[in-house]
Amino acid sequence: MKGTIVASRYAKSLLELSIEKNNIDKINEDMVQLSEICKESKELTNLLKNPIVNSDKKANVFDKLFKGKVDDLSLSFIQLITKNKRENLLPNIAYSFTLLYKEHKHILDVELVSAQPIDDATKTKIIEKVKTKYDGYTINLIEKTDVSLIGGFIIKIKDKQLDASIASQLTNLKNILLN
Repeated sequence: MKGTIVASRYAKSLLELSIEKNNIDKINEDMVQLSEICKESKELTNLLKNPIVNSDKKANVFDKLFKGKVDDLSLSFIQLITKNKRENLLPNIAYSFTLLYKEHKHILDVELVSAQPIDDATKTKIIEKVKTKYDGYTINLIEKTDVSLIGGFIIKIKDKQLDASIASQLTNLKNILLN
């Protein structure tokens, strides 16, 4: 919990600085890239968490990984985090930054889980329904397939979930019959 609070504070500072420097979109791309690298590379994640490796060596690794590939502000920020011995928080900071970026740009992630891929007409109807509730937001539809749903779909928006799957309806019916 404490790590995520600290990470969100760092992310908020980076967001404010990137807005001030007018390069918020580029910094977001860099943070998404950092998140993906951390997810893909177990070695980098282990390096970030390793207290034996000193900050200078970690800073050199970040220089070799990111110099010329990310914005100078992003690289300076990563170096500052490393200097302050908070590099183990970098994946959380990058994730928190992306959330704050989406909030700032009014981008709403909507996760649509269905048993089979859904046709474009149905997707459009779902997006239009969501837009009526979240006016002014750009909808980012994230589609996933889960055959265990049998049919129907589940929509997840922020901390809310609408479960219209056949699997949940069967489970509810089973619970009613057993009670």
